Amino acid sequence: MSNDFYSGGQVNPSDIEQSAITKWDPELTERLMGLIRPIIKGWHRAEVRGLDDFPPGGALVVANHSGGLFAMDVPVFATDFYAKFGYGRGVYTLSHDILFLGPTGDFLKRTGFIPASHQNADEALRAGGVVVVFPGGDYDVYRPTTAENTIDFGGRTGYVRVALNARVPIVPSVSTGGQENQLFLTRGEWLAKATRLDKLLRVKILPISFGFPFGVSAVLPVNLPLPTKIVTHVLPPIDVVAEFGEDPDVDEVDAHVRHVMQQALDALATERRFPVIG
Repeated sequence: MSNDFYSGGQVNPSDIEQSAITKWDPELTERLMGLIRPIIKGWHRAEVRGLDDFPPGGALVVANHSGGLFAMDVPVFATDFYAKFGYGRGVYTLSHDILFLGPTGDFLKRTGFIPASHQNADEALRAGGVVVVFPGGDYDVYRPTTAENTIDFGGRTGYVRVALNARVPIVPSVSTGGQENQLFLTRGEWLAKATRLDKLLRVKILPISFGFPFGVSAVLPVNLPLPTKIVTHVLPPIDVVAEFGEDPDVDEVDAHVRHVMQQALDALATERRFPVIG
């Protein structure tokens, strides 16, 4: 997602033209949740805390991202969110355009994944949706295992402007365990440069990991995720305007959000006794 976000007027949900958010299909999403719930609760023994304090209406969930190619942050959050609140309010995830290439693109949009853009984020939030954003993106999701419990967005702060533009609270959310589905060795920024992928495909990282069954992998071959226990803690909402004023310093807000998240992630990490087992 870009660090720059547009500022627009109020949008009436009934006036929104056909767009990514109007493709969300609650019935299909409910069926999907029923299918993946046994995996989320069985294979990953997932646990979500803090939903009792989740605000009504539009909300921007700002989360750390874990698990590499098999990131389970959204399924873990969504299964418990829908189980608690039902399917009257969609959970939308801002996603890279590459996710929508090929035959699965329409299916993903119907289940809440939307291209990361200013318009899509604003429309979803103003329509009362819950928007999930991972500011760290691929930089975060492929962080080395040695930094698995570190909040690092790579300097990206655009999410603050998203919340301000739509006049919605920021809901920080932290997860631990996902980065243990294999051993992440390096983001491979140097490897992307050495292979010129940064020039040819604008790929900034080429992560190297170690897992099952192939051992060392530089994205390919694809190792299977270990059955690591994932725990997510959804934190109390932050009203940016109430706490920082009408025209806040974006960097100050970002520093506060990351500080709150780091404290919560540290607390989750202290509960963990063994890798994968939890």
